[in-house]
Amino acid sequence: MGTGITSILLHNLPYNGLWLYWISVVIFCLNIILFLSFFCISVVRYTLFKGLWSETLRNPAQAVFLGTFPMGLSTIINMIVFVCVPAWGNAAAVFAWALWWIDIALAVACNFYIPFAIMQTPGVHLSSMNASWLLPIVADIVASATGAIIANVLPNEQHALWTTIISYILWGTGVSTAMLILAMYYSRLMFHDVPPKEMVVSSFIPLGPLGQGAAGIQLLGQVSLKLFKSNNFIPAVPMAGQFFYVAGILIALVMWGFGLMWLFFALAALYRRRRFPFNLNWWAFTFPLGVYTVATTTLAQELPSVFFKVLGTILSVIETMLWIMVVVGTVRCSLNGRLFQSPPLGAWIEKKRENNKVNGTLV
Repeated sequence: MGTGITSILLHNLPYNGLWLYWISVVIFCLNIILFLSFFCISVVRYTLFKGLWSETLRNPAQAVFLGTFPMGLSTIINMIVFVCVPAWGNAAAVFAWALWWIDIALAVACNFYIPFAIMQTPGVHLSSMNASWLLPIVADIVASATGAIIANVLPNEQHALWTTIISYILWGTGVSTAMLILAMYYSRLMFHDVPPKEMVVSSFIPLGPLGQGAAGIQLLGQVSLKLFKSNNFIPAVPMAGQFFYVAGILIALVMWGFGLMWLFFALAALYRRRRFPFNLNWWAFTFPLGVYTVATTTLAQELPSVFFKVLGTILSVIETMLWIMVVVGTVRCSLNGRLFQSPPLGAWIEKKRENNKVNGTLV
């Protein structure tokens, strides 16, 4: 996710250049390699350790991170549209569309099932909540924005129209649920202080649904303006496309402002904890800030606004520097083998030992 959003930001940087384009392509290729590598590793892991998949689903601290898979796939689909469609034409657009259907199936599964799994987990309290609960929810919002990007390049207008409608539905399922969780998380901060130092970087995660939601509703407004009139969508209201377009910008401004408040909370939480150890939670620096930056640069394009254009460029540079910092830290700390410890694997091993003892006694 963090690698993918970095490639997107560099590709769409307001003040761009050919050299930045090729850097974004290199990072895009790196993102594909990382995605496929971790996908294969995960398949092997869950195949070798029977029952580990169910243990992961029953562990809320781990299950929420399953939402990162469809989000990571969305970043690849976006770059296929930005880079491959101009080079290879409609075939690349149809391929991206096919991947998008897989992506939304995974995103909806995460958005619907994982919160329900958390509801069924005993011993879950508000004090133990953290912003990672948003991860499976954001998957739907990211998929909706990706749908808008794909709809702009699909050769069949009817396919593009239905892609847009489904994307609006995805946006609704994701953003509405995210607002509920944000309200819970706000209560958790009010009554139980900011997260501990090990989890404090997760304070940036609320920027994810707000930033991606703001960007997505603008992109959906753009494609609605293009498609609704030519397809006679909502015939009773010929100006429906214009309404959706203007409403998208208005909603985006409101969500961008809400995100600004959460950005302040995240920075204040970092200042409150100050020293915090490096762990995989540091990747929360990248994707949430990245999609908030996408919302900023999209506003710069739609208004148009020099303020948002300059701010979007500054945020893009900051996010890229944070990505480099986290990549270096991940490579360095993964050498000791402790960075990728998985609690469900330990629970799985302990459960196997208990079963073996029982079976041995019975024999």
